This record gives sequence, structure tokens and C-alpha cells, in this order.
Amino acid sequence: MSVARVTEISSSSPESFEHAIQQGIERATKTLKNVEGAWIKEQKVALDNGKIIEYRVDMHITFVLED
Repeated sequence: MSVARVTEISSSSPESFEHAIQQGIERATKTLKNVEGAWIKEQKVALDNGKIIEYRVDMHITFVLED
């Protein structure tokens, strides 16, 4: 039997939503062990004079707890 925990993180990128997601997952795996998945809760953008300057995501990261 395994027990998992979910934590919420935010990540951003000037390139794309996909890049923001990848950056967040890469950072989470540096701190958390046994990362099993991610769920994208929300996507949003930051604007400057009507142009997108940053892509932002809020996500839930699931990781399995060690015995």
C-alpha cells in the first residue's frame, strides 16, 4: 500500500504554458521525492500594453510518501 501527498505550486515562463509547467515540475523534483504526477489547476497570463509577457500556471504535484 502507498500513501501520496499533494502540494500546490505556481510557476511562470516568458515562453509558453508548456514551458511554465516543465519549469515547475523540474523544480518540484529537486525538492520532492517520488513525484508521480501533476494536475494543472489554472493557467493565466501577465500582460504589458496588451501583449503577453508571462505565462503562469498553478498546479498540484502528487508524490508518494516513503515508509
